[in-house]
Amino acid sequence: MFKALRDFITELSGETPSRRFADDDHRLAVAALLVHLISVDGIVRPAEQAAIGRALSQSYGLSPEETLQLVAEARAADDEAVDLYRFTSVLKRTLDEDGRLRVIEMMWQAVYADGTVTEFEENTVWRVAELLGISTRERVSLRQRVANAQENAPEAAPAADAVPSRPATA
Repeated sequence: MFKALRDFITELSGETPSRRFADDDHRLAVAALLVHLISVDGIVRPAEQAAIGRALSQSYGLSPEETLQLVAEARAADDEAVDLYRFTSVLKRTLDEDGRLRVIEMMWQAVYADGTVTEFEENTVWRVAELLGISTRERVSLRQRVANAQENAPEAAPAADAVPSRPATA
């Protein structure tokens, strides 16, 4: 309801929100899935925000400003979405299998970023993998690879390209 009111006021004022990423841009779809994933347990931690910021900037060669813009637009898209299919259908159409595997890997990196894996996060990755046509074997293999890398990584300081948070809803 809040969004509808904001959109109505924006429409009346003649302002158009500045958007950089189109609805069918796979980068927006990936970012929206990552934003959804880190908030699914009701707690958005700085380590998770930093992980998605790093993953997006490294994967797509984005500047810190572009990364912040992408995440802001992804939050808005996630708030408007009824389900995950809106995003996975874009990815299924635009990415090859390697690209879809990379999405699942980024999701596991976000899950493991704070050192806590919840059943909500696991379930979300499972559902997205299913919608993307990623096999259980591949999903589990990616999870193990990311978990092993996390265990063997030195304790990292928060990244400079960390994404600012929004209040988590429980």
